[in-house]
Amino acid sequence: MTPFASPQVQAAFDAFPAPLRPGLVQLRELIFATAAKDKAIGPLEECLKWGQPAYLTSVSKSGTTLRLGVSKKTQGKALFVHCQTRLVADFQTQFPDALSFDGTRALLLPDDVDLTDDKMQLFIRRALTYHL
Repeated sequence: MTPFASPQVQAAFDAFPAPLRPGLVQLRELIFATAAKDKAIGPLEECLKWGQPAYLTSVSKSGTTLRLGVSKKTQGKALFVHCQTRLVADFQTQFPDALSFDGTRALLLPDDVDLTDDKMQLFIRRALTYHL
C-alpha cells in the first residue's frame, strides 16, 4: 500500500465508515497506479480538500482534482471531481447504465461495483489528464 502523505490524510481514511473504508483505500491505490502508468500525469499530491482525501497533479498541472468520500445521497463510496468539468457528464453519456452518478460532481459506487473495472481506471485517467 502506498504510504499516506500525512497523518491528517490517514485520519480522514480512518474516519470513513468501516464498511466503506476498504473500497476507498482500493480506489486510492487505483488512482496512484493509474497516475504511475502515464508520464504526462507525473507525481500526485495527496492532501485534504473539504476534509476529504484529494489527489492533485500539482507538478504537471495535467488534471483536475479527484476526491474520495461518502455520498450524501446514497451514504456509499463516491469519487468526486470538480463540478464544472465535463468528466461526469461525458462518462454518463458513454456508459449510461454502467455506473451511477451524482449530477456533474461524482461517480457513486455501490458495494457491488467492480472497482478494478477498466471504466474506473479510464475515469481516473481522464480526470488526471483533463487539462491536456
